[in-house]
Amino acid sequence: MSNLTLGSLFDGSGGFPLGGLLCGITPVWSSEIEPFAVRVTSKRLPKVKHCGDVSTLSGAELPPVDIITFGSPCQDMSIAGKRAGLDGSRSNLFYEAIRIIKEMRDKTNGKYPRFIVWENVPGAFSSNGGEDFKAVLESVCSVKEELIFLDMRNGRMPEKSWQTITQSHGEFSMLNTGESPSEENASTLSQILEAGVLEKYYLSQRACLGILKRAASRGKELPKILKTALEKQAQRV
Repeated sequence: MSNLTLGSLFDGSGGFPLGGLLCGITPVWSSEIEPFAVRVTSKRLPKVKHCGDVSTLSGAELPPVDIITFGSPCQDMSIAGKRAGLDGSRSNLFYEAIRIIKEMRDKTNGKYPRFIVWENVPGAFSSNGGEDFKAVLESVCSVKEELIFLDMRNGRMPEKSWQTITQSHGEFSMLNTGESPSEENASTLSQILEAGVLEKYYLSQRACLGILKRAASRGKELPKILKTALEKQAQRV
Protein backbone atom coordinates (compact mmCIF):
# COMPACT_ATOMS: atom_id res chain seq x y z
CA MET A 1 0.00 0.00 0.00
CA SER A 2 1.43 3.37 -1.02
CA ASN A 3 2.07 6.06 1.55
CA LEU A 4 -0.92 8.32 2.25
CA THR A 5 -0.55 12.03 1.47
CA LEU A 6 -2.15 15.00 3.22
CA GLY A 7 -3.12 18.59 2.48
CA SER A 8 -4.00 20.96 5.33
CA LEU A 9 -6.40 23.90 4.96
CA PHE A 10 -6.54 26.53 7.74
CA ASP A 11 -3.28 24.94 8.80
CA GLY A 12 -2.37 27.09 11.81
CA SER A 13 1.01 25.92 13.10
CA GLY A 14 0.88 22.57 11.36
CA GLY A 15 -0.93 20.36 13.85
CA PHE A 16 -2.47 18.06 11.25
CA PRO A 17 0.73 17.72 9.14
CA LEU A 18 2.72 16.93 12.28
CA GLY A 19 0.13 14.36 13.36
CA GLY A 20 0.28 12.90 9.86
CA LEU A 21 4.05 12.58 9.98
CA LEU A 22 3.85 10.78 13.32
CA CYS A 23 1.43 8.29 11.72
CA GLY A 24 3.50 7.73 8.58
CA ILE A 25 1.45 10.10 6.40
CA THR A 26 3.26 12.55 4.11
CA PRO A 27 2.06 16.19 4.31
CA VAL A 28 2.33 17.77 0.86
CA TRP A 29 0.84 21.25 1.08
CA SER A 30 -0.89 23.62 3.48
CA SER A 31 -2.94 26.81 3.44
CA GLU A 32 -2.51 29.48 6.13
CA ILE A 33 -2.43 33.31 6.16
CA GLU A 34 -1.05 34.09 9.64
CA PRO A 35 2.62 35.09 9.08
CA PHE A 36 3.94 33.74 12.39
CA ALA A 37 2.25 30.36 11.91
CA VAL A 38 3.65 30.12 8.39
CA ARG A 39 7.15 30.91 9.67
CA VAL A 40 6.82 28.15 12.28
CA THR A 41 5.76 25.49 9.80
CA SER A 42 8.25 26.66 7.14
CA LYS A 43 11.05 26.04 9.64
CA ARG A 44 9.69 22.85 11.21
CA LEU A 45 8.21 21.27 8.08
CA PRO A 46 10.33 22.63 5.22
CA LYS A 47 9.10 20.07 2.67
CA VAL A 48 5.48 21.20 2.96
CA LYS A 49 4.45 23.66 0.24
CA HIS A 50 2.63 26.79 1.47
CA CYS A 51 -0.23 27.77 -0.83
CA GLY A 52 -1.58 30.93 0.82
CA ASP A 53 -5.14 32.17 1.31
CA VAL A 54 -7.77 29.44 1.10
CA SER A 55 -10.17 31.75 -0.75
CA THR A 56 -7.71 32.07 -3.65
CA LEU A 57 -6.99 28.35 -4.08
CA SER A 58 -8.40 26.00 -6.68
CA GLY A 59 -8.75 22.34 -5.79
CA ALA A 60 -8.21 21.51 -9.46
CA GLU A 61 -4.75 23.11 -9.36
CA LEU A 62 -3.54 21.81 -5.99
CA PRO A 63 -1.52 18.57 -5.97
CA PRO A 64 -4.05 15.77 -5.35
CA VAL A 65 -3.80 14.20 -1.88
CA ASP A 66 -5.43 11.27 -0.11
CA ILE A 67 -6.50 13.32 2.92
CA ILE A 68 -7.61 16.93 3.25
CA THR A 69 -7.86 18.33 6.77
CA PHE A 70 -9.57 21.62 7.55
CA GLY A 71 -9.84 23.24 10.94
CA SER A 72 -11.95 26.10 9.62
CA PRO A 73 -12.33 29.23 11.82
CA CYS A 74 -14.44 28.47 14.85
CA GLN A 75 -15.06 31.88 16.46
CA ASP A 76 -18.59 32.32 15.11
CA MET A 77 -19.70 28.91 16.43
CA SER A 78 -17.86 28.89 19.75
CA ILE A 79 -19.90 29.33 22.91
CA ALA A 80 -17.32 31.97 23.86
CA GLY A 81 -18.22 34.15 20.86
CA LYS A 82 -21.28 35.99 19.55
CA ARG A 83 -22.49 32.79 17.85
CA ALA A 84 -23.08 34.19 14.38
CA GLY A 85 -22.75 30.60 13.15
CA LEU A 86 -21.81 29.49 9.65
CA ASP A 87 -23.11 32.81 8.34
CA GLY A 88 -20.43 34.62 10.33
CA SER A 89 -17.56 36.32 8.50
CA ARG A 90 -15.00 33.79 9.75
CA SER A 91 -16.75 30.46 10.17
CA ASN A 92 -18.33 30.64 6.72
CA LEU A 93 -14.87 29.92 5.33
CA PHE A 94 -15.88 26.30 5.93
CA TYR A 95 -17.57 26.46 2.53
CA GLU A 96 -14.27 27.39 0.86
CA ALA A 97 -12.88 24.04 2.04
CA ILE A 98 -15.90 22.19 0.63
CA ARG A 99 -15.43 24.03 -2.68
CA ILE A 100 -11.75 23.03 -2.88
CA ILE A 101 -12.55 19.40 -2.05
CA LYS A 102 -15.21 19.28 -4.77
CA GLU A 103 -12.85 20.85 -7.31
CA MET A 104 -10.16 18.29 -6.58
CA ARG A 105 -12.68 15.44 -6.77
CA ASP A 106 -13.93 16.73 -10.13
CA LYS A 107 -10.39 17.10 -11.48
CA THR A 108 -9.40 13.56 -10.43
CA ASN A 109 -12.69 11.87 -11.40
CA GLY A 110 -13.57 11.29 -7.74
CA LYS A 111 -10.26 9.65 -6.82
CA TYR A 112 -8.88 12.38 -4.51
CA PRO A 113 -9.21 13.20 -1.71
CA ARG A 114 -10.15 9.80 -0.31
CA PHE A 115 -10.72 11.15 3.21
CA ILE A 116 -11.55 14.53 4.73
CA VAL A 117 -11.19 15.55 8.38
CA TRP A 118 -13.01 18.59 9.79
CA GLU A 119 -11.89 19.93 13.18
CA ASN A 120 -13.89 22.48 15.15
CA VAL A 121 -15.18 23.48 18.59
CA PRO A 122 -17.88 21.59 20.55
CA GLY A 123 -20.10 24.65 20.06
CA ALA A 124 -20.48 23.62 16.42
CA PHE A 125 -22.99 21.00 17.54
CA SER A 126 -25.33 23.55 19.15
CA SER A 127 -24.74 26.61 16.95
CA ASN A 128 -28.08 28.02 15.70
CA GLY A 129 -29.97 25.25 17.44
CA GLY A 130 -28.09 22.50 15.59
CA GLU A 131 -28.89 23.92 12.15
CA ASP A 132 -25.24 24.80 11.48
CA PHE A 133 -24.04 21.25 12.16
CA LYS A 134 -26.83 19.98 9.94
CA ALA A 135 -25.55 22.31 7.19
CA VAL A 136 -22.02 20.98 7.73
CA LEU A 137 -23.15 17.37 7.32
CA GLU A 138 -25.24 18.19 4.25
CA SER A 139 -22.30 20.04 2.67
CA VAL A 140 -19.94 17.13 3.31
CA CYS A 141 -22.46 14.67 1.86
CA SER A 142 -22.90 16.88 -1.20
CA VAL A 143 -19.24 16.35 -2.13
CA LYS A 144 -20.43 13.21 -3.94
CA GLU A 145 -23.14 15.27 -5.68
CA GLU A 146 -25.91 13.44 -3.95
CA LEU A 147 -29.04 15.30 -2.91
CA ILE A 148 -29.05 14.95 0.86
CA PHE A 149 -31.60 16.19 3.36
CA LEU A 150 -30.96 15.42 6.99
CA ASP A 151 -33.91 15.16 9.34
CA MET A 152 -32.26 15.79 12.71
CA ARG A 153 -35.43 15.44 14.76
CA ASN A 154 -34.91 13.11 17.71
CA GLY A 155 -31.18 13.26 16.95
CA ARG A 156 -31.61 10.85 14.01
CA MET A 157 -30.35 10.99 10.47
CA PRO A 158 -31.60 9.12 7.36
CA GLU A 159 -31.17 5.36 7.07
CA LYS A 160 -28.39 5.72 4.49
CA SER A 161 -26.20 7.76 6.82
CA TRP A 162 -23.00 6.22 8.09
CA GLN A 163 -23.11 7.81 11.50
CA THR A 164 -25.66 9.39 13.79
CA ILE A 165 -24.38 11.88 16.32
CA THR A 166 -26.58 12.79 19.25
CA GLN A 167 -26.17 14.56 22.56
CA SER A 168 -27.62 13.10 25.72
CA HIS A 169 -26.96 13.37 29.44
CA GLY A 170 -24.20 15.91 28.84
CA GLU A 171 -22.18 13.57 26.62
CA PHE A 172 -21.80 13.11 22.90
CA SER A 173 -22.47 9.61 21.65
CA MET A 174 -22.02 8.11 18.21
CA LEU A 175 -24.27 5.42 16.80
CA ASN A 176 -22.29 3.22 14.45
CA THR A 177 -25.03 2.31 12.00
CA GLY A 178 -22.87 1.20 9.07
CA GLU A 179 -23.92 1.06 5.43
CA SER A 180 -26.56 -1.64 5.89
CA PRO A 181 -27.27 -1.54 9.62
CA SER A 182 -29.12 -4.27 11.42
CA GLU A 183 -28.34 -3.16 14.96
CA GLU A 184 -27.11 0.13 16.43
CA ASN A 185 -24.19 0.22 18.83
CA ALA A 186 -23.95 3.35 20.97
CA SER A 187 -20.80 4.54 22.71
CA THR A 188 -20.44 7.55 24.99
CA LEU A 189 -17.26 9.50 25.64
CA SER A 190 -17.04 8.11 29.18
CA GLN A 191 -16.71 4.63 27.67
CA ILE A 192 -14.02 5.69 25.22
CA LEU A 193 -11.75 8.12 27.07
CA GLU A 194 -8.65 6.65 28.64
CA ALA A 195 -8.23 6.34 32.39
CA GLY A 196 -4.98 7.33 34.07
CA VAL A 197 -4.03 10.10 31.63
CA LEU A 198 -0.42 11.31 31.98
CA GLU A 199 0.14 14.46 34.05
CA LYS A 200 1.71 16.28 31.08
CA TYR A 201 -1.71 16.41 29.40
CA TYR A 202 -3.39 18.16 32.35
CA LEU A 203 -4.04 21.89 32.43
CA SER A 204 -1.63 23.64 34.74
CA GLN A 205 -2.75 25.55 37.83
CA ARG A 206 -1.88 28.79 36.07
CA ALA A 207 -3.99 27.86 33.03
CA CYS A 208 -7.00 26.90 35.16
CA LEU A 209 -6.82 30.07 37.21
CA GLY A 210 -6.38 32.13 34.05
CA ILE A 211 -9.56 30.73 32.50
CA LEU A 212 -11.52 31.36 35.69
CA LYS A 213 -10.14 34.89 36.03
CA ARG A 214 -10.90 35.84 32.40
CA ALA A 215 -14.44 34.54 32.66
CA ALA A 216 -15.02 36.53 35.86
CA SER A 217 -13.53 39.73 34.40
CA ARG A 218 -15.80 39.47 31.36
CA GLY A 219 -18.87 38.69 33.42
CA LYS A 220 -19.28 35.31 31.73
CA GLU A 221 -20.76 32.42 33.67
CA LEU A 222 -18.94 29.20 32.87
CA PRO A 223 -20.93 25.95 32.70
CA LYS A 224 -21.08 24.57 36.23
CA ILE A 225 -19.34 21.29 35.37
CA LEU A 226 -16.48 23.15 33.66
CA LYS A 227 -16.07 25.65 36.51
CA THR A 228 -15.98 22.86 39.10
CA ALA A 229 -13.40 20.91 37.09
CA LEU A 230 -11.16 23.98 36.71
CA GLU A 231 -11.39 24.80 40.41
CA LYS A 232 -10.55 21.23 41.42
CA GLN A 233 -7.64 21.01 39.00
CA ALA A 234 -6.27 24.39 40.18
CA GLN A 235 -6.28 23.11 43.80
CA ARG A 236 -4.88 19.71 42.80
CA VAL A 237 -1.71 20.96 41.11
